[in-house]
Amino acid sequence: MSPDPSQNPHASSSLRFGYGTNGLADLRLDDALALLADLGYDGVGLTLDHMHLDPLATDLAARTRRVARRLDELGLGVTVETGARYVLDPRRKHGPSLLDPDPDDRARRVDLLLRAVRVAADLGAHAVHCFSGTVPDGTDEDTAWKRLTETLAPVLDAAATAGVPLAVEPEPGHLLATLADFHHLRRTLGDPEPLGLTLDLGHCQCLEPLPPADCVREAAPWLRHVQIEDMRRGVHEHLPFGDGEIDFPPLLAALAATGYQGLTVVELPRHSHAGPHFAARSLPFLRRAAQRTAALPPHGDPSATPEGSTTP
Repeated sequence: MSPDPSQNPHASSSLRFGYGTNGLADLRLDDALALLADLGYDGVGLTLDHMHLDPLATDLAARTRRVARRLDELGLGVTVETGARYVLDPRRKHGPSLLDPDPDDRARRVDLLLRAVRVAADLGAHAVHCFSGTVPDGTDEDTAWKRLTETLAPVLDAAATAGVPLAVEPEPGHLLATLADFHHLRRTLGDPEPLGLTLDLGHCQCLEPLPPADCVREAAPWLRHVQIEDMRRGVHEHLPFGDGEIDFPPLLAALAATGYQGLTVVELPRHSHAGPHFAARSLPFLRRAAQRTAALPPHGDPSATPEGSTTP
């Protein structure tokens, strides 16, 4: 009988898989980290939040040192994510944002990102993830882009000093929603070296004009962090693997071919109620898909622009 590649941590793929703590919100952080190590994950996408590593805690530095020791003991890599829903405001999901009309509120989000950069440096993380936020009511897009570039400037300076890339994520419904929007930001800022990209592969399926594998190839020079889940065209809903429309072997083949060295993190924030179950299911699925990439042509399956895309 042939060995099951899903049980082989050295399957023929250079990819390193992690799982996001935003999908394990009902677990203590130490329990979540131990679970992921036991399951065979290479790392963790650590969302800074009140129930795990609280970025607003007065003893944040000490807590971060303890987490760094635990990650080292477990052999887990880490990326720092900043998508906690209510960590800054108990009434506004993801608020305030970098686009908020109130400059003091924008400063609160900037402070969170600066804290995240310091945490990432102390943990030895490969990147800090962030996003733009949605355009507030009454704010025109030119003003929103101006706010985004201004608020990111000190964060990029801090990231450069710390030697940790800032990986901005295109998020459906946000000002910066697509790869084209990321390139607009990059050019507007003068292509700063610390600025990179978080590419959510499900988002590519959801709304990009190119198929996901082609998105990966197009984004390769700027990839600093990758998130993965299943998704359907035109529907922004993070789904367990097999419940959506993504063909994963050619997608993972394209990602491996870029030479990307960071974590590819499973992103199932709405499945925390059964987080350990989905963490246990997801890694074997990804390993089997990665194993099947060996049978694909050098550039994966032929690509075609899907019908119905509304992204320019």
